[in-house]
Amino acid sequence: GNPTLSSKVFENLERPKNGPLLRDDVMTIQGTVDKTGISLALLIFAGYFAYVPDGFSFMIIGGLGGFIVAIITVIKKTWAPITVPLYAMLEGLLLGSVSYMYGQIFEGIVLNAIILTVSILISLLFVYKSGLIQVTENFKLGIAAATGGIFLVYLFGFIGSFFGMSLSFLDPTNGSLISIGGSLFVVIIASLNLVLDFDFIEEGAEKGAPKYMEWYGAFGLLVTLVWLYLEILRLLAKLNSRK
Repeated sequence: GNPTLSSKVFENLERPKNGPLLRDDVMTIQGTVDKTGISLALLIFAGYFAYVPDGFSFMIIGGLGGFIVAIITVIKKTWAPITVPLYAMLEGLLLGSVSYMYGQIFEGIVLNAIILTVSILISLLFVYKSGLIQVTENFKLGIAAATGGIFLVYLFGFIGSFFGMSLSFLDPTNGSLISIGGSLFVVIIASLNLVLDFDFIEEGAEKGAPKYMEWYGAFGLLVTLVWLYLEILRLLAKLNSRK
């Protein structure tokens, strides 16, 4: 699943040195929801700013900067209250510029991708809270394995692009049924990662993780949502290419 959100994260967390944690010092679900809302607001604001022609520089700054800040956040979780808002804004620059590029080619695709992403988030939150999906260890392992496999395919495609080799599956204009099926599979796996994110946040609250982990929980959820949105954009582009 999402590599930033694993149960092992709760091991050896840095805690305040001024005695035991008080109620206001621990992670809560509501606190994480609030942090996620703030992060999404920052992302949307930055995305709106970057939704312009010639936004390639925003794409580079957002993509590279977001990756670096994400690595820092994973390594130094106590910095999450600072790094996560920064990550949200950088990813906003990336998504805004990418969305503009897609929007110029396929009319209405951006709004549809946003609606689908939000709908999937709300639907899976309902499914998770209702207990229709049980987050067992086998479920976690299955999603983690699938996510890892997808990452390796994307990594191979990225490295291969430097040597003139490309994976047609990754081409958003490839409207073949196999390509669409592959993208649909990736969207499903990305969506199911949200369930693991919900479980992580709930586990953190139950274990009384330090307050800064609310920001870290929001960060993990943001990582998945960004990935899901980009994959939905790719899928919709492929579907539009068949018209």
